[in-house]
Amino acid sequence: MLKQKRPEIKLIALDMDGTLLNEHHEVSDENRQAIKDAENRGVKVVLSTGRSLKTAKDYVLSLELSSYLVTVNGSEIWGPDGELVERTPVATEHIQWMHDLSRQNNAKFWAISTENNWNNEMPEDVLSQEWLKFGFHIEEDAIREKVLKELEAKGFFEISNSSLVNIEVNAIGINKAKGLQKVCSLLGISMENVMAVGDSLNDIAMITEAGLGIAMGNAQETVQKAADDITGKNTENGVAQAIKKWVLS
Repeated sequence: MLKQKRPEIKLIALDMDGTLLNEHHEVSDENRQAIKDAENRGVKVVLSTGRSLKTAKDYVLSLELSSYLVTVNGSEIWGPDGELVERTPVATEHIQWMHDLSRQNNAKFWAISTENNWNNEMPEDVLSQEWLKFGFHIEEDAIREKVLKELEAKGFFEISNSSLVNIEVNAIGINKAKGLQKVCSLLGISMENVMAVGDSLNDIAMITEAGLGIAMGNAQETVQKAADDITGKNTENGVAQAIKKWVLS
């Protein structure tokens, strides 16, 4: 549903996978140019991703972004000089419980600690690490629903997804919108001046709380319904289309 009044966009928040990145996990020339054009107009561009710093950093460097970075769905916020601004971990015993839950349901999983990304394996001493996120990859709808209900019943998780077959779990109250609110307060701007672009449930909070929320053409239906506008797909330079329409025009 489109807002009546176009807000003044001072910051563009971009999800990465399924949004900024195409099917080859690359930033297209069109998207790259649109970001550069926006920055040349004084608009800040912030990547707001479920990825860790480890797997997002190269993109930030190649785009020559000079602003903040929101990683692991808002669990970490990084400053313009690469400094850690804020970190909100998931309790270690909760990670252990989720790992057990994944094994009970024969589910594929991944986890992000402050030190490493783990895929279908965990360190021997789970308790020795500081954890930021746990994710389940479950193709079977019935099992995914069962796991989701068990997670919701606990009442202390922020639950989202980054695809229709996964579940992403952060500490309660932690999401991309929360991360962006912190960035906005540091920059002295309002969420009303943010255009947020994304495709999955982990983007809904920032899409609904931003002055302008944009869903990708390939976004999940729930996300498209929550957005103010829908742009092209991630394979069609949808990010560049949105920037041209709402920021550069």
